[in-house]
Amino acid sequence: MSDQGKAQELLEEVLTIRMHTKVTKGGRNLSFGALVAVGDGKGVVGIGYGKAPGVPMAIEKGSLKARRSMTGVPLVGNTVCHEQIGSYKASKVLIKPAAPGTGVKAGATVRAILSVLGVHNVLTKSLGNSNPINLAKATMNGLQQMRSVEEVQRLRGVRVTLRHPQWALHLAAQAGEAAPAAQQPSGPPAA
Repeated sequence: MSDQGKAQELLEEVLTIRMHTKVTKGGRNLSFGALVAVGDGKGVVGIGYGKAPGVPMAIEKGSLKARRSMTGVPLVGNTVCHEQIGSYKASKVLIKPAAPGTGVKAGATVRAILSVLGVHNVLTKSLGNSNPINLAKATMNGLQQMRSVEEVQRLRGVRVTLRHPQWALHLAAQAGEAAPAAQQPSGPPAA
């Protein structure tokens, strides 16, 4: 698949745009910074900060950096695997799985990252500093710490049971995928 095909599949969200001013002997130099989140909507997400003389160029740079920093996050259904606290400097973000129909309960920065990730039901709480850049990095820190049940079982060497709002739905979906493959029609179809 070409880079163009991959770029079309990705979701992109601008989290914040900032104006930077540098005072020099000749006057003031203006530049813009853009924080961008990029994801595929299926469990892969990245963030990037780009700085340039114009807003479109800053967004493009941020998007490019976000694509380079993309990382996979294990999901259960359409929510996260387990409760996790991510931190970056003075910002902390609590991320909790939620039952179907809950929606994304989050502030603007965290909501944008989770939406490009593909999460539709989650509870979050921002703790500490509310700087959008630090919140985005704290959210990414929390998402990178997520572990799937299979990974935890492999690392610990024991069977792990999960108490999760969507675990039963996840198991039913897996059983539903396996059941049609096991059932082959025998004989002619009934009229």
